[in-house]
Amino acid sequence: MFGMLSMGSSCSFLYINSVLLFTLRSKQVFCETSRYILLYNMLFADTVHMASNLLLYFLASLRIKITYYACGALVLLSVFTITISPLSLAVMSLERYVAVCYPLRHATIFNMRSTGMAIALVWGFSFIHILIRGFMLLYLFTKLSLKQMGDFCSKEAVFFAPMFNDFEEAYASTLFLSIGVVIIASYIGVALVARSVSTDKASARKALQTLLLHLIQLSLILISTFISTILMAIARTVGRLVLMRIYNVCFVCLNILPRCLSALIYGLRDQTIRAIFMQNLCCHLRCSVFLNKNQ
Repeated sequence: MFGMLSMGSSCSFLYINSVLLFTLRSKQVFCETSRYILLYNMLFADTVHMASNLLLYFLASLRIKITYYACGALVLLSVFTITISPLSLAVMSLERYVAVCYPLRHATIFNMRSTGMAIALVWGFSFIHILIRGFMLLYLFTKLSLKQMGDFCSKEAVFFAPMFNDFEEAYASTLFLSIGVVIIASYIGVALVARSVSTDKASARKALQTLLLHLIQLSLILISTFISTILMAIARTVGRLVLMRIYNVCFVCLNILPRCLSALIYGLRDQTIRAIFMQNLCCHLRCSVFLNKNQ
């Protein structure tokens, strides 16, 4: 029952993300505005991460065992997309900071070229991270790559060596601390500018709310990064059945939900997206609750 609820809610979140991805490619304005281009990039990475995690969860639920090589490829895909989301949050926070604090220079700083370069840097940094992990796996899986796994495929089953834990702690701590500083600094900068008489109060207030949601989203992603350590500590005090239920709840709340927050933050709060997003979400049926407000 817990498995079905987890799978059902996860598939619903995956559907919401997929609809917003389609929405962001349905209008020319979304393809030419830096804010929506950055959103599409993060949403694409989140959707791939959700799909790979759902596949791993499905294989584990059906007790399907695969080779170390195939499991390593699936886990690396999942880990690869983990890094993209927090880095994208940092770039999107800077974009909101520039939009509020330097509105006249926003179009110059965040043009199509600079936005593309920022996205390329995000993916390049994530690729270097996953390349290091890939070489570490190749070193360990030289003799195991074609053998069947004794347990179901998971991140913990692949990254079992102590060096992975040390690398994960050092990397995640540095990454999330740096991104947290960027988001907090952007929030403080927007908050200070919001006190100015000449500032658009509504725009500044909305930017502050967005930055605060980004910080919450970053915190959830950080917790999900260390979920293995948390579950190992819980496993010492509870039975296997209770542990599996806790894992199902953590899977949805910490692995899946943070990846859907971007769709909820922008899909429902952004006036430009909301009407089209709700139409697509309801398969073009009239959603009077949301659409009547915009008419």
